[in-house]
Amino acid sequence: METQKQKKSFGQWIKTSITIRMLMVGILILVLLIPLSYIKNLIRERSFRQEEVVKEINQKWGNEVLLYGPVLKIPYQSHHLKKSWDDKTKAYIEEDIITVHDAFFFPNTLDIDSNVESENLGRSIYESVVYTADMKIKGSFTVPDFEQQDIDQKDILWNKATIIVNSTNLKGIKSNLELHVGSDAYPLRSRYSQNSYTNTLETQFIKNTSLPRENSITFTMDLIIKGSEQLRFIPVGRETNVSMTSNWASPSFNGNYLPDTKTKEITKDGFKAQWKVLQINREFEQDFFGQLPEINSSAFGVKLLIPVDEYQKSERAAKYGYLVIALTFLVFFLIQTISKINIHPFQYLMIGLALTMFYTLLLSISEHSSFLYAYLVAGIAVVLLISMYSKAILRSLKFMTFIGLSLTGLYAFIFVIIQLENYALLVGSIGLFIILGTIMMASRKIDWKND
Repeated sequence: METQKQKKSFGQWIKTSITIRMLMVGILILVLLIPLSYIKNLIRERSFRQEEVVKEINQKWGNEVLLYGPVLKIPYQSHHLKKSWDDKTKAYIEEDIITVHDAFFFPNTLDIDSNVESENLGRSIYESVVYTADMKIKGSFTVPDFEQQDIDQKDILWNKATIIVNSTNLKGIKSNLELHVGSDAYPLRSRYSQNSYTNTLETQFIKNTSLPRENSITFTMDLIIKGSEQLRFIPVGRETNVSMTSNWASPSFNGNYLPDTKTKEITKDGFKAQWKVLQINREFEQDFFGQLPEINSSAFGVKLLIPVDEYQKSERAAKYGYLVIALTFLVFFLIQTISKINIHPFQYLMIGLALTMFYTLLLSISEHSSFLYAYLVAGIAVVLLISMYSKAILRSLKFMTFIGLSLTGLYAFIFVIIQLENYALLVGSIGLFIILGTIMMASRKIDWKND
């Protein structure tokens, strides 16, 4: 008889113990981390798929554009005296070995005026930002200085001089390129380049009248090129001036040099920016003998930054999934403990699965609509579902209203944090402090001594 009473009291204790309920809720939260982790993996998988499609779109349209030049290329001869012994004459024979090298001279001034028209290019549910840049390039070359290398004038092959332009994106060029030097026009043609990053365009041999042998010579060139992601330039001029206008409203200025803050202007309709780079600001000189150096690291320009897309926002929202589940379970636990209403573990599980369904709804709807619309639809659906379910569990309109308002406030709080960037940590910390204080005040009514 005593044993039956003990069994009954132990079973009753299992059903009414607050500690057991807390352990049960904690175990369920850990179990629900499994589907939540699968949802986060699904978001990342869809995001990777988007990156693959965007790369494919960009490759077909035209990848990033890096412009390097124009550069004046003048071959010259070097002499090496070779002595060899002649057995017939029993004397040394001197032979002049001539080797041809290239000298490269950067322009004295380089002005680039570019108008970048961007557009969204889509495939299926994915989009990429691409652009068409219309550039006006002009500048001048000064008289090359060969004396610094002790090169005699007779060894300079002026009749073999050319002008080269390097770019990373030849297939994006949509205009026949002609470089106007002085009063002459020279078409640019592709040439093999040992530089694995850029491709070379080169003119035919420059006429003597177009060479800066005694005086400076000016040049102009118009370039229309399609690209994606970013547009950059290398400041090869002794003084390089770049001005850029675009209809893209989210630029990211990158590289070694930033635009002038006084002339930079960013609005919802686009941006304007100007750069001025002097030779003294660079890490390389104005001329090179032998071969061109690798100076791609000195590039500067703009990246057409895509604002935080739906996948990034969905992933950020999913990171708060643990918090949403824990706080929602805590609300039900407090109601259950204070009101003495019994909630079965299966019912907790159903509520948790409904909370995880929010993220699959958010992901699937945001792929076909805006993130705000998807968040509203998913949030309203989940809040209504859990509120109606809680009415059946708790049998109280007051509790149903409280849970509905709590979930609405929680989802609104997370949405605000997702939208913020600089103040996300501050707002999140303050919000969690307020939530913790509210829970502490509510938990005062629980009698922990009778557990």
